[in-house]
Amino acid sequence: MTTGAPRLDRFDTAGFRRIAVLRANALGDLLFAWPALETLRHAAPSAEIVLLGKRLHAEVMAGRPAPVDRVEVLPPVPGVSVEPEADVDREAEAAFVARMRAEDFDLALQLHGGGRFSNPFVRRLGARLTVGLRAPDAEPLDVDLPYVYYQPEVARYLEVLGLLGIPPYRWEARFPVTARDRAELAPFEPAAPLVAVHPGASDARRRWSPERFAEVIDRLAASGVNVVLTGAGGDADPVKRVSDAARSSPLDTCGRLSVGGLAALYERCDVVISNDTGPLHLAAAVGARTVGLFWCGNLLNGGPATRRMHRPQVSWTLHCPLCGADCTRDLYPFRRGGPPCAHEVSFVDDISVPEVVAAVGDLLRETTAERLGARNDDARKNYL
Repeated sequence: MTTGAPRLDRFDTAGFRRIAVLRANALGDLLFAWPALETLRHAAPSAEIVLLGKRLHAEVMAGRPAPVDRVEVLPPVPGVSVEPEADVDREAEAAFVARMRAEDFDLALQLHGGGRFSNPFVRRLGARLTVGLRAPDAEPLDVDLPYVYYQPEVARYLEVLGLLGIPPYRWEARFPVTARDRAELAPFEPAAPLVAVHPGASDARRRWSPERFAEVIDRLAASGVNVVLTGAGGDADPVKRVSDAARSSPLDTCGRLSVGGLAALYERCDVVISNDTGPLHLAAAVGARTVGLFWCGNLLNGGPATRRMHRPQVSWTLHCPLCGADCTRDLYPFRRGGPPCAHEVSFVDDISVPEVVAAVGDLLRETTAERLGARNDDARKNYL
């Protein structure tokens, strides 16, 4: 086992026949790993790359150009695809592992997290070489990189590939939108200028208040901007609260679009405003301009690296607004001992409405300037 090795030149990655990659979490997490997957594909063009993921990943990849050849949907595996304390069918897990061992993987990559549960699982796959992340309480892999929580996620997974001597091929996710995605969006016929607002997030602490979203929507509507609300089925409550609080009538698409349809919608948008959650990262990955609402720690890990297209807004709340507990070190429950308090209160509400409106305005002016420039270019071509 080599911990923190800068590179392993002795491994000919281009000669690998079959590679397994463990990444079995949410949509945004998949997009954080997308540049690493593209980098792996570029380095090993003839290998079969198998993503060990969730059903959502299989659905998203189906019929879409992707850096992996197929997705193997994990059964419930405690600490990997379900919560550590979940009661699961161990026989189904054992059968899955046996089937994966029969694949005879040359390489198994752990891009799933610190490895407390995922490293033992990856080792059970029987790959000739295991490479990935390792927190202090995790089992070692053949080659591993120290897992330190505060690190940009995209860079984290590219650094893992660097252990194999693979340089980055791409630094930002580029999610392909298909004709099927655009056909799904067609019945909604959104008109420009168009701004999408996504008020949901799985963690209540990452949600901006519905009343603030509503105020932004009303200001945009008053200036002639068309607004569309987005959300999956689980976002129905925050979306309804925003819609009820708004005086204007934004188009509500909550629960009515697949991930592909949502990608097509965001591709059409001039700006996407969203809490820090998967759809925000999807919007960036299809080339949309974004105004993301981030808690400061999450901005470090999941925020966009560039500012031409993105204007992240930052909350510097460090203590629970209700009890005052310091949440800078233990905001998320996967940490040993759990979070310092159980209050599901917004940690991003110190971001103001004027800040968000100003950021959206900047991006809208840039899109308008680009459209005018394109029209002028077309006019010059026609004249010539």
